[in-house]
Amino acid sequence: MDRISLEHGAGGKLSHDLFTRVFASKYGNRHLSRAADKAVLRIGNRRIAFTTDAFIMSPRKVPGCSLGALSIHGTVNDLLTCGAKPMYVSASFVMEEGFPVKELGEIAEDMASAAKGCEVEIVTGDTKVVERGKADGAFVVTSGIGEVLSRVDVSGRNARPGDSVIVTGSVGRHGVAVLIARGEFGLATEIKSDCSSLTGLILPLLRKYGPMIHSLRDPTRGGIGTTLNEIALESKTCLRVEEAGIPIDPSVKAACDLLGMDPLYMACEGVMAIVVDPRAESQVLRALRKRGAKEAAPIGRVISIPKGRVLMTTSVGGIRHVGMLRGVSLPRIC
Repeated sequence: MDRISLEHGAGGKLSHDLFTRVFASKYGNRHLSRAADKAVLRIGNRRIAFTTDAFIMSPRKVPGCSLGALSIHGTVNDLLTCGAKPMYVSASFVMEEGFPVKELGEIAEDMASAAKGCEVEIVTGDTKVVERGKADGAFVVTSGIGEVLSRVDVSGRNARPGDSVIVTGSVGRHGVAVLIARGEFGLATEIKSDCSSLTGLILPLLRKYGPMIHSLRDPTRGGIGTTLNEIALESKTCLRVEEAGIPIDPSVKAACDLLGMDPLYMACEGVMAIVVDPRAESQVLRALRKRGAKEAAPIGRVISIPKGRVLMTTSVGGIRHVGMLRGVSLPRIC
């Protein structure tokens, strides 16, 4: 494919292919080869997590989420996946000529409120204005830094056969909330996005069980299905999951069934996938539930073969290969 398509921005297979073909091949270094949107850097005797992201959501407000809140929560959650305590965020805005100043102020206010709740500071930024019709209203571009906790080393590469795979909540809510808010399908139900910071959930877990936690991932674009594939590919293992164990809100499942979509590929913005030493599975689950993650559940195990694959035991007892997202599940959601 010699032209960029919407699928290249969907977080699935073409997104990964684009990163490898264009960016990793040009910038190639040991940090970039490990993950596209985050890195852990050693500065002196400290390990610093650094992440960057761009956010666009249409509409810019949906039940449970706004573009401003999403940009902060998404950045903070990416830092957490590095095993880091989030500290500082930058925020840049690309706006169209004619964009309402009042709405820009609302975005900034939502960002300030989210940052306060996450205990991070927005310390720098920039603005750019383009011609009317050139930027879908407004884009927000953020970067974040934080300090990696001691005794913590989390990476997709660290998943090991025998490890337990846990998700901290029901999957697919953000993607479906945005889809319904667009009003294109006339669905009457209202589903709230799960957009939230996971700092209060994940940091205590890392401080107590750090050496036992091998991988952390937030399943945003591409959903939990793509995230599990990323872990399997990076660790050269197989993730074997149980369909019946994956928490999916009944209203999310019903909407996906009605529209012919798979909730495994719908974006989440307040869920973490955790790969943990099996000896700590029960303690980690208790700790998550104690801190409010009532839907936290073990969904499967890491096994040796077939390498780089995700296999799911279906509710009727069959085996399904869960690949990376192909096609465009839903554009302009993250």
